[in-house]
Amino acid sequence: MFVKGFSDEYGRYRMMAEKAVAQVADDAFNRVLAPDGNSIAMLMRHVGGNLASRFSDFLTSDGEKPWRDRDDEFADGTFARATVDEIWKNGWGVLEATLATLTDDDLTKTVKIRGQELTVHEALCRSVTHTASHVGQIVLLARILAHDQWKWITIPKGQSRQYNQNPTLEKQHVR
Repeated sequence: MFVKGFSDEYGRYRMMAEKAVAQVADDAFNRVLAPDGNSIAMLMRHVGGNLASRFSDFLTSDGEKPWRDRDDEFADGTFARATVDEIWKNGWGVLEATLATLTDDDLTKTVKIRGQELTVHEALCRSVTHTASHVGQIVLLARILAHDQWKWITIPKGQSRQYNQNPTLEKQHVR
């Protein structure tokens, strides 16, 4: 039940990011809006790389893999959307495959990230929060870069009362 909750939250964030990114033109996908800032492409490369590293051999090896080049995920450059999508989807695929194997009994087991021991529960909390923060950045950048073409991916401004009468974005609780 608890692992499923993590899986559901990751899924919500993935959906939000993908709906936002789909609204960004290719010529804006790599745009950096502030000095030393990140583009959507950089953030997607980072999230994909982070998820692949953290969740490959999750219970048996350190989450910071020697093959990962975190600094390269933030490298300046122009990245093809298809290449970025591949990195993004790979990371999410590794995460989803790992979550599918975990049970609630695994939450008290210990894993390592950069040599630091964490319970699986702590590692999942840390990861979902990290992912959510970057998804928020992606959504904000997409909102800015889409200009007046933006279509709301959550409750539109001024429509909370209307939404609350049929809350279709909410997680259905099963007890």
